[in-house]
Amino acid sequence: MRYSRWIAGTLLSLTSMGIPHTVIAADPQGDELANAAAVLAQQQQSAGIALADEIWNLAELGYLEYRSSGALQRYLSENDFQVETGAGGIPTAFVASYRSTGADESDPVIAILAEFDALPGLNQAATPFRSVAQEGGAGHACGHHLFGAASSTAAVALSQWLQANNVRATIKLVGTPAEEGGSGKVYLARAGVFDGVDVVLHWHPGDGNSASPSSTTSNKSGRFTFTGRAAHAASAPDRGRSALDGVEAMNYMVNLMREHVPQTARLHYVITDGGDAPNIVPETAQVYYYVRHPDRDQVVELFERVARAAEAAAMGTDTQVDVEVMHGNYPVLPNHTLAQLVNDNLVAMGGIEYSAEEQAFAETIRKTLISPRRELGSQQRIAPYQPRQSMGSTDVGDVSWLVPTVGFSTATWVPGTPAHSWQAVAAGGMSIGHKGMGLASRLLAKSAAQLILQPDVIAEAKAELRRSQGPDFVYAALLGDRKPPLDYRK
Repeated sequence: MRYSRWIAGTLLSLTSMGIPHTVIAADPQGDELANAAAVLAQQQQSAGIALADEIWNLAELGYLEYRSSGALQRYLSENDFQVETGAGGIPTAFVASYRSTGADESDPVIAILAEFDALPGLNQAATPFRSVAQEGGAGHACGHHLFGAASSTAAVALSQWLQANNVRATIKLVGTPAEEGGSGKVYLARAGVFDGVDVVLHWHPGDGNSASPSSTTSNKSGRFTFTGRAAHAASAPDRGRSALDGVEAMNYMVNLMREHVPQTARLHYVITDGGDAPNIVPETAQVYYYVRHPDRDQVVELFERVARAAEAAAMGTDTQVDVEVMHGNYPVLPNHTLAQLVNDNLVAMGGIEYSAEEQAFAETIRKTLISPRRELGSQQRIAPYQPRQSMGSTDVGDVSWLVPTVGFSTATWVPGTPAHSWQAVAAGGMSIGHKGMGLASRLLAKSAAQLILQPDVIAEAKAELRRSQGPDFVYAALLGDRKPPLDYRK
């Protein structure tokens, strides 16, 4: 099956897609037992808030999240998880495992993903107005502090639930660094970290509550470094060859290219090095490009075109160019069998109610938003169940093509808040973020418990994955065989 065919299908109903979907009959007794896992997750809420606030204050960048990763590892270790560090050759990656008494390889293995990296330059205090706590500092503008904390408390709750109810299974909390442009999960997938896992669960902070089966764009990025020859820009310009000219020529050609790419493609860049002084012909210059499209094959093709533009720019400016692929992600492959189960649980749990203080905070934040897409109050509701296509990207995509994977979002931000904004940082540092995180933890715990109790659902999810992959699917990471760029945020 071509990726484009699958992605296009996500915009249609399951019936029109013709995807066989097994509806598992409700089991009231099993549901009551699974609810007990959600109760245990709620009891971990205080620990989750403490973890989230600690990581929020640290705000460490990708592959540099030593203290943030360490905080999650410490909490899990204290709750009887066996922690293995350095997964996939990444110092801040880890796998924390709990196997219940009597469990073996034949029993369910459930993995829960945890992220914890921040974004550069988005430092913000927990206030409803722009207030930088640390000038030039990082901030959790994508809520990964909440992500890691909620996933960890859900894993601990599940371990307690397994033991209390004499249920056999293994829980793995996979600590995945550098989601923001570092493709941490891709290296873990490539290294076989998810081998033997039956189902993967994940979630993400957001401005609403949804468990609809969603896909993302595939993504590939690269740094294009041009090298020329320095000279005095006034007295000897003829002896110089400007690396910045190479960057500008490349950007001009790529901007022309925008007229001749699919409408669902995204090409964006920043100039990371433009020279040091105007009176010096720049010897080096660098531009950093992202290429996105819902179809993985299209991303590969578009990135190659961007690379050819770089080569042409170097030829035309008498410079040289070096290309370093920085990261590459598959699109998320939705699993409808799992999504329906999680959605049913989310609907049963309901949305989020604000206190008077939270309502006042939210109303103040709303005044700072441009054209918010959700109205205030929507945090109380659950979005309708329907396939969706996101234009963002995530390294969860690679995992989803290897193991049946399901995700959802909860309202950790004020409705209408875009990701990667100071408003997201602010809400994530106070009780609005904590409430959304608590809902996520309960939902992860209950859904995982249900899957453990219903092996037929796991079997159907695996069958759906095989159908979606197609008979000829072979996984190959878009970033090739390069090593993790552990210094990409330095």
